[in-house]
Amino acid sequence: MSDSTTTAIKNEIDSADVVLFMKGTPAAPQCGFSMQVCQILGHVGVPFKSVNVLADPFIRDGIKAYSQWPTIPQLYVKGEFIGGCDITREMFQSGELIALFDKEGIPHAQTAKA
Repeated sequence: MSDSTTTAIKNEIDSADVVLFMKGTPAAPQCGFSMQVCQILGHVGVPFKSVNVLADPFIRDGIKAYSQWPTIPQLYVKGEFIGGCDITREMFQSGELIALFDKEGIPHAQTAKA
């Protein structure tokens, strides 16, 4: 992975408290897993930035190397890699995702429950 790709990925991750690298956009997800994570984030009412990896093959391949995680979507909170769809869904269902947002001081809908 080139230094410029690494820098671009790091800049995206640092640009918002919650960043989702996904296939497509929140309005038009291009895979079911990306759609599920968008739905979870929308349900809990947390503001997030999305990065469409389909728009840039360097980002699409680079994010996998950056996180050492083989699949997309990838969720980052306050610069920390959280996981993909399964981990995000499990954290949401157990209440850990809301607890993480609370711990990090990220606004969300307080009443969101799985």
